[in-house]
Amino acid sequence: MNKGQTRKYNAMLKSVNGDEKAATQMFNIWMDAQPKKPEVPVDTVALTLADVLNEYLPKDTRLGNRGYTVKKAKGKGADGFVAIKNE
Repeated sequence: MNKGQTRKYNAMLKSVNGDEKAATQMFNIWMDAQPKKPEVPVDTVALTLADVLNEYLPKDTRLGNRGYTVKKAKGKGADGFVAIKNE
């Protein structure tokens, strides 16, 4: 249990005058009613880009602590990607 859930359980325990069985039953009902975290969708473009970069960059390449921002090139006749170092 995380901190918030522990507080909720302790509040329920107090509300039933220390009856652990009743507090546990109430807490389980409350937990089942809580919304579940949605699964984070996988970004296929990011995976493809990572695969391409891994192909062409050697393993010992250092990209810095802040990394780079990769964007699609814009403008007349622009093709490919533009990488900008994050500062």
